[in-house]
Amino acid sequence: MTDTKSAEQLAGEVKAAFDAQQQAVKKDFDTRHDEVKALAEEALGKAAKGEELSASTKQLADEALTALNEAKARLDEVEQKLARKKQDDERIEARTLGERVVTNEAIQPFLNSKTARGRASVEVKSIISSMTSDANGSAGDLIVPDRQPGIVTPGQRRLTVRDLLTPGRTNSNAVQYVKETGFTNAAATVSETAGATKPQSDIKFDVVTSSVTTIAHWVLATRQILDDVPMLQSYIDGRLTYGLALVEENQLLNGGGTGTDLHGIYTQATAFSSPISLPAPVTRIDVLRLAMLQSALSELLATGAVLHPADWAGIELLKDTSGAYIIGNPQGTLSPTLWGLPVVATQSMASGKFLAGAFQLGAQIFDRMDAVVEISTEDDQNFRKNLVTVLAEERLALAVYRPEAFVKGDFAAAATAATAA
Repeated sequence: MTDTKSAEQLAGEVKAAFDAQQQAVKKDFDTRHDEVKALAEEALGKAAKGEELSASTKQLADEALTALNEAKARLDEVEQKLARKKQDDERIEARTLGERVVTNEAIQPFLNSKTARGRASVEVKSIISSMTSDANGSAGDLIVPDRQPGIVTPGQRRLTVRDLLTPGRTNSNAVQYVKETGFTNAAATVSETAGATKPQSDIKFDVVTSSVTTIAHWVLATRQILDDVPMLQSYIDGRLTYGLALVEENQLLNGGGTGTDLHGIYTQATAFSSPISLPAPVTRIDVLRLAMLQSALSELLATGAVLHPADWAGIELLKDTSGAYIIGNPQGTLSPTLWGLPVVATQSMASGKFLAGAFQLGAQIFDRMDAVVEISTEDDQNFRKNLVTVLAEERLALAVYRPEAFVKGDFAAAATAATAA
């Protein structure tokens, strides 16, 4: 009776014999190849000198090529046998437990003879895998996760305040403009009699300077990961430029104007003062319309409004007595507007606050340098540590020509002021 162990030994001996035969044939093939290569180099050398090959050299080359072809044929034959054996082994491994048992040599006598007696056993190999990897080295390490392409990006804020402003460019480190800061209008009717004195008006001008400021930040990354994962570099570039835009929007609205900060629009805007009185209750929609009126009375018609997303949601959810939405439309796709003007909902504006005004005429952005991303290995110890510094920066200035063109305030306080105006 042949047991499983002896069969495995026989299979191992067969494999060893195949491996030895393959190595011998491969060695013979390499020897023939080197001979042909040496003859070819000799022929090339003589050809370069203008010499012809001798008859004996040509004969040796023919014999070497013939031997090389024969060795290649034997090597191909052995490799084909090994490939077929591997396929047979894989088919055997793929058999079910029952198929392995009934085809085993130790079991065959019991299946082919009704008088066979005794006991036989079959050892069946198996691979046990775990869904998780542990410190004991389970087979979970062999399971490769199904990695989804790309990187899951965190939520990004919608940035639109810049779109409300007039764009511009500068080649300097500061922007200066002449601003009318006072006007005494003494125009009046005068007598046409001789010697009548005409009234004198007065206009005052000031030169205002808005400095160009730089917004920048950087991250460190390994040179290898940027080389091995090109997509990661473009992702980092995008995140860094988004970070610039995020700070830029907050500066355009709320910059304090000290140090390197821009002098933001909300910071310079005129406080809300209700031009007219309204009966209670006064809604957010009423407050924004009154702010637009206040801007218009300063001779500059409003072109937009900025508020927090929560306040805009409160406006869109207003309903009439029948339960129908007044402003919002759950099935609509129109851009946010009020009184025909665009509304920008951004978290750069504090909840409960608002800003309305003539954005296009009252202020202007001057870009000195658009957002750029640079990579350097010469920063600090980067060269020695195989690191790179990824830097993103931009330069811009903000000129607020007419602070009275913008009206700011608190919704609750403005509603109260409107009923008392």
